[in-house]
Amino acid sequence: MACILALDTSSEGCSAALIKEGDVTSIYEVVPRDHTRKIIPMIQQVLKESDTQADQLDAIAFGRGPGSFTGLRIAAGVTQGLAYGLGIKVIPVSTLEAMALEAYMTDGSQKVAVAVDARMDEVYWGAFEITDNNAIALQPECVCAPEQVMLPDDQSSEELYSGIGSGWAFGEQMPEQVQNRVSVQNEGAIAKAEYIARIADKIFTVSNGCSSKIVPPEQAIPVYLRDTVTWKKLPGRE
Repeated sequence: MACILALDTSSEGCSAALIKEGDVTSIYEVVPRDHTRKIIPMIQQVLKESDTQADQLDAIAFGRGPGSFTGLRIAAGVTQGLAYGLGIKVIPVSTLEAMALEAYMTDGSQKVAVAVDARMDEVYWGAFEITDNNAIALQPECVCAPEQVMLPDDQSSEELYSGIGSGWAFGEQMPEQVQNRVSVQNEGAIAKAEYIARIADKIFTVSNGCSSKIVPPEQAIPVYLRDTVTWKKLPGRE
């Protein structure tokens, strides 16, 4: 099994985790606008608590987005710096996928609709089905107005999705077909490094470290979903 460090700074939360022989050591805090100061001590803490030396790492995973533009750049930058220094590769992991896996592991949700507030009256949107502990995307992730979200399968099906993420605050603006198919479980859910680590471990282990999803440090690039990273900033918010 792999030894992988995982980081996430994509939201108000800041977290680091290490998965080693299938066991996860993690730390997580809600620290708005304090990620830069917190993330390195968190990395040091999970290495210490798991009795792991940095040169034992096989790869570094990070939450590649979507999420806070500033936060995504912090995680990508730290990941690149560490990976270059250690001579190892990186594993970018979707933050929406990590949230879907957490929903499955905490309440058994087999289908998950993730909606995260993207500001500008839009949401980051993803729909997933969990099979064999893998969160499989049922459609491409996107950013759109709440009125434009849609589920990928037969709307006449009676199977419900679990809805998670801050974007469900706009649930009443979503199409009726979506509202009828989704039971909102946790509007407060955000991405965490623990689940990024679990996803990365499976990618690394199944492929024996040779997956196309495992890339050189220079390819530790955030996924913003928006075509531009510039917009009118709201007071105190990104």
